[in-house]
Amino acid sequence: MVINRTWAMPNKHTFDIKPIKELIERYHNSKIISIDPFANKNRIASITNDLDTDYDTDYHLDALEFLKQFDTNSVDMVLFDPPYSPRQVSESYKKLGKTVNMQTTQASFWGNMKKEVSRITKKGGTVISFAWNSGGIGKTNGFKQVEILLVPHGGNHNDTICVVETRV
Repeated sequence: MVINRTWAMPNKHTFDIKPIKELIERYHNSKIISIDPFANKNRIASITNDLDTDYDTDYHLDALEFLKQFDTNSVDMVLFDPPYSPRQVSESYKKLGKTVNMQTTQASFWGNMKKEVSRITKKGGTVISFAWNSGGIGKTNGFKQVEILLVPHGGNHNDTICVVETRV
């Protein structure tokens, strides 16, 4: 496993941060089926989704519903950049006029999505997860960590931890 550390300024658009963009470019290519359930303004993946209709994405579904529409073992790569905390989930939902409830702010919010990511990712497929921790999709969901990129943002900003995993 490779562990890298590269400092960069914080940016709410995760994929615009230079070392993160470079990480994605090392693993992604246009010949694979790749998805992004939280695409925001990014059009890197071949199939994109964002709950916010202001973004030009292929779908505007709740991320879990987006993931559920894919067949088992059908996706080569997932870019998984969900809200990192219950507070961020709450802020995102409220901004869009959506209801914030126990289902959207408890740990199962992420756990259910990780199970779906595991289900749809092909054996040998890649998931790149972004968070404030290095849990990724996880060994219990059938993944092996390949690379971790730690992006410290300085000051009181949380680091962004990027975990590259393959499905075994």
